[in-house]
Amino acid sequence: MPLPIEGFSRIGEENAFAVLARATELASQGRDIINLGIGQPDFSTPPHIVEAAIKALKDGHHGYTPANGILPLREAVARRTLQTTGVEISPDNVMIMPGGKVTMFAAILMFGQPGTEILYPDPGFPIYRSMIEFTGAKPIPIPIREENGFAFSAEETLSLVNEKTRLVIINSPANPTGGVTPRSEVEKFAAGMEEHPGVAILSDEIYDVMTYDGEEHVSLLTFPNLRDRLILLNGWSKTWAMTGWRMGWSIWPDALYDNVRKLAVNAWSCVNAPAQHAGIAAIDGPQDAVAEMMAAFDARRKLTVELANKLPGVSCITPKGAFYAFPNIKETGWQAKPLASKLLEDCGVAVIGGPDFGILGEGYIRLSYANSSENIERAINRISEFLSRDA
Repeated sequence: MPLPIEGFSRIGEENAFAVLARATELASQGRDIINLGIGQPDFSTPPHIVEAAIKALKDGHHGYTPANGILPLREAVARRTLQTTGVEISPDNVMIMPGGKVTMFAAILMFGQPGTEILYPDPGFPIYRSMIEFTGAKPIPIPIREENGFAFSAEETLSLVNEKTRLVIINSPANPTGGVTPRSEVEKFAAGMEEHPGVAILSDEIYDVMTYDGEEHVSLLTFPNLRDRLILLNGWSKTWAMTGWRMGWSIWPDALYDNVRKLAVNAWSCVNAPAQHAGIAAIDGPQDAVAEMMAAFDARRKLTVELANKLPGVSCITPKGAFYAFPNIKETGWQAKPLASKLLEDCGVAVIGGPDFGILGEGYIRLSYANSSENIERAINRISEFLSRDA
């Protein structure tokens, strides 16, 4: 008789990790694999951050910390928030997390239950829908459309909110599309949510510094009318190339904070102690490496779009944020996931099929330009050769 674990049959995955595993397996067989799949900066963590962790270990920071994170780190997050958004927050509203996903997990678990609805971007980060379905809540996709520059529409989003809605998830700059929602739409959304005071909001702003062409990141934290139900997600992984450190932070309203603190006590106790000291060094130390990384991403972004638009049957709008392009492949005649699989197995190029990010992702593939310009050019040349042969 099967064990009664029905809820886990509803839990999904992030297929980028499956693609990474297969790419690694092929590389171990001697294949030349170019990875444009994983959302991970190809830069090393800046040396002063690494040294801060080493010093913390040598200084004896080996034990448990408070479940919500050490106070100096929460104070650093509060300072950084003031610098980037102009909003003054209390360190007592900051929760240090073992990665960005954990904030999604906590927020969705808090509000999701059978009979309720949670809105999430589609195409969007796959863990949103996975966690919503796990809780038994009904996932309601917010369409993210190419014709809108992959920004969300405030009107369309607000039209989906009803008496069953408990949480709305917003992501800008966005994964997988690179879309950035303009201030006008964010303002409309914030104003419209006044009609729904019982609905919480999770704003995923992990790519907040990664905007281009003068595009503005507008934090939902800057709208006072939302703050009593706003959960803000951010972290160190993207900005400071610290994906493997598993370091995130979130900002919670007073009414929800103790709930997430208790969840931490029950689930992960606390975040790695020396990593927290490295987090302080990241925020308070020199930002030269961040600026250099962003300049490199900008150059790669332009190269990726230029080359993708030369591919047979492919068109690609210019992303305004993050480090992803989301080319339209509908004219190639391929479905996205079979094409992604074929490109990896036959051409040694790892990309992610759009349906891995939602139903509306069909007809697109995600290219991460967190790789060298040389590798991007090699990879897209291989894709071009494949599509030309196929045609």
